[in-house]
Amino acid sequence: MRLAKLALTLAVLAAALLGISGTGVRLGLWSFGAGFQLLRWTAYLGLAAAGIAVVGLLIPKARAGAPASLVVAIGLGLGVAYLPWHWRQRARAVPPIHDISTDLEHPPDFVAVLPLRADAPNPSAYGGAEVAEAQRRGYPDIQPLTLSAPPPAAFARALDAARGMGWALVAADSAGGRIEATATTRWFGFKDDIVVRVTPAPIGSRIDVRSVSRVGKSDVGTNAARIRAYLATLK
Repeated sequence: MRLAKLALTLAVLAAALLGISGTGVRLGLWSFGAGFQLLRWTAYLGLAAAGIAVVGLLIPKARAGAPASLVVAIGLGLGVAYLPWHWRQRARAVPPIHDISTDLEHPPDFVAVLPLRADAPNPSAYGGAEVAEAQRRGYPDIQPLTLSAPPPAAFARALDAARGMGWALVAADSAGGRIEATATTRWFGFKDDIVVRVTPAPIGSRIDVRSVSRVGKSDVGTNAARIRAYLATLK
């Protein structure tokens, strides 16, 4: 009975840490570094809870006292530990960059967003050839999109798509063919800035998109996924 209670307590504590790790960052209660540390402890506690519960199931006396609690502790502990492990695997599978652009030679520049990034650890200026090469290796599918519509119509479509993504629009310059916006991640509340550039093309219009995180060396693939989703709506 004691093993079951201990295992279940640790599993519930791990689940609670998982919930507050990102919420605390979003509310400004601690830094994102502290949030990641909480995630690490979430995994440790979840695995500890599952391990203790397995031991409890192997001991007849402990198993007879509370088999359901032991099974719940295993499921909850492993489930909670899986999420940090999964994100770590994702981080290892993608290049450690946070600036993704469809144009690696002349990435779209930020203008209206710059004041919002004044205190951001990550610069708004593009990182250059090293970042571009890392993107080519990790995200070869991130390419410009060509629409058959002329620039004014393409800009209107691009603006509608940006609104549909749920981004907070910062600027929409139809004459310059530039849209700037900010996206907020759901859990940790990280701010990523996006610029969309619409230019004339021989058969219509070319759409370029750049998405940049304000904090963190690696975005764990978030900016690339965002660009893919945006361009898919335009297609």
